[in-house]
Amino acid sequence: MSTPPHDYPNYPEWGYPPPRYGPPAYPPPAAYPPPSYPGPAYAYPYPSYPQYPPQQRYGAPPPPVRPTFAPGIIPLRPLSLSDIFNGAAVYIRANPKATLGLTAVIVVITQIITLVAAIGPLAAANRMTTAPSDELTGGDVGAWMLSAALTGVVGWLAGVMLTGMLTVVAGRAIFGSTITAGETWARLRGRLPALIGLVALECAGLVLLAGVVGLIVGAIAAAGNAAAAVIIGLPLVLVSAAGVVYLYTALSFAPVIIVLERLPVIDSMTRSVTLVRNSFWRVLGIRMLTWLVVALVAGAIATPFNFLGHVAGGSEIVAATVAAVGAAIGRIVTAPFSAGVVVLLYTDRRIRSEAFDLVLQSGAAAGPAAAGSIDYLWLTRPV
Repeated sequence: MSTPPHDYPNYPEWGYPPPRYGPPAYPPPAAYPPPSYPGPAYAYPYPSYPQYPPQQRYGAPPPPVRPTFAPGIIPLRPLSLSDIFNGAAVYIRANPKATLGLTAVIVVITQIITLVAAIGPLAAANRMTTAPSDELTGGDVGAWMLSAALTGVVGWLAGVMLTGMLTVVAGRAIFGSTITAGETWARLRGRLPALIGLVALECAGLVLLAGVVGLIVGAIAAAGNAAAAVIIGLPLVLVSAAGVVYLYTALSFAPVIIVLERLPVIDSMTRSVTLVRNSFWRVLGIRMLTWLVVALVAGAIATPFNFLGHVAGGSEIVAATVAAVGAAIGRIVTAPFSAGVVVLLYTDRRIRSEAFDLVLQSGAAAGPAAAGSIDYLWLTRPV
């Protein structure tokens, strides 16, 4: 084994332990001071999700429902059929003096005049059926026709007045207010000419339509072609009947508009057609259902009187008198209901097409005592 030279570094040989190093000669670095500015915020907000109410347990009671604002006979929102029928019955109970009382006065007076005028037709009819034809005079036929015409005119005028008065009463009842007979007449008095003009125009149109149809069918039959008269006349009658039903429905609100909105005849007819246009079948269905209910109730009231008049014996005048009493009672009960349905149906159409419930709410907030001063709200129309 050779020895390293004398100037070669003295490294440890294999097998010796490694050299030991002492601690460092310099101190560890001091800690850095905290920054004087806030650090960046890297947390982004998470999207919020809708909070759903907890599910109800089976059998738990339903949550409370906020009641609809109803200051009067109806809630101030779009009306259902039950709302309309219930409101038409409630306003009669709420103000019986102005509904049943006014109706009774008008109906009794009408029935008395009608009964007195019917004595002539009854006597003439009895004479026509018992006397030979050569004994009948023109005076008998004239008396019968005059009495029948007088009866029709009196009933027509009474119907116009009754419809107008009940419209005023129902219009006030929507705000939860009652009205006296004197106030009703004061509000209706200025609108009677327009109501009479409306009914006269409707009757004239009906008579004109019937006359045209009868003239066409009669001319074809007079030409000697009966088969052609039937073939042409039957569809013509059906089309005319459909037209009458359409006009009856489209002009349903014209009397109400004349009284509450105080419009003239032609404007009221135009506005009625506008309100009915988008809900024709609903208006027609409710009007037909109302007519059916009224007919059933009036018939149920009048039937015992008619039966009593026939079994009691005596003359035809006695039987007619007893029947007139039953008819009067039936009309007193049903006329306010029928008029109330029309007013509430008109109100419903304005609520649905014009948001009229907001206008009614603004007026009803003043309370029932202010109903007399807010009748002008019915004059409000959409811009």
